[in-house]
Amino acid sequence: MSTAKAEQTRGTIVASAMRLFRTVGYDRATMRAIAAEAGVSVGNAYYYFGSKEHLVQAFYDQLQEEHAEAAAAVLAREKGFAARLEGVLLAWVDVAAQHHEFAGQFFKNAADPSSPLSPFSEESAPARETSIGLHALLLDGSDAKATAALRPRLPELLWLLHMGVVLFWVYDASPDQQRTRTLVTRVVPVVDKLVRLSRLPVVRGVVDDVVTLMDDLRS
Repeated sequence: MSTAKAEQTRGTIVASAMRLFRTVGYDRATMRAIAAEAGVSVGNAYYYFGSKEHLVQAFYDQLQEEHAEAAAAVLAREKGFAARLEGVLLAWVDVAAQHHEFAGQFFKNAADPSSPLSPFSEESAPARETSIGLHALLLDGSDAKATAALRPRLPELLWLLHMGVVLFWVYDASPDQQRTRTLVTRVVPVVDKLVRLSRLPVVRGVVDDVVTLMDDLRS
């Protein structure tokens, strides 16, 4: 059973790793250096985290928790699908802002399909499922009326949209990542319209094709 002291030690190691990633870079930050920064033995660091990749996964999980907390206010306040989607996406940009300077270092590793840091990897499943769950919560409390076939898949599609925003954000050098914020505010109305149009008979066939494609790709 995890104790409060153990959780505190885990948190200290993760925070120390993030500081080193910022200052010396991900590739140069060794587990020995991370342990020294955290004030623990190397063995203790490996006891909690088997590798740097496990440390980054813990950071992903922490970021998802912070995102959910930041998004809670807009989800409690707004009922419109577009307002809820925009609020959730912008909440992530706000939460992640402090990590932007070294996000590119993570992306170099996450872009490798075989890397455990990939958002699509088995190791990233907890953070991925948490994020998809947040998008499901966004959808369930909204006024969106998607087709019966699309609705169960929509949280995953919204998460993929979120991943697209994250990729844009990584390369966004504008002050306070304003271009990413503009992207969110411009793309959300388009997504809102597409969801509403999905119920029209003329569009429903295309929606069914998309759902079938998603099912085929999973198999």
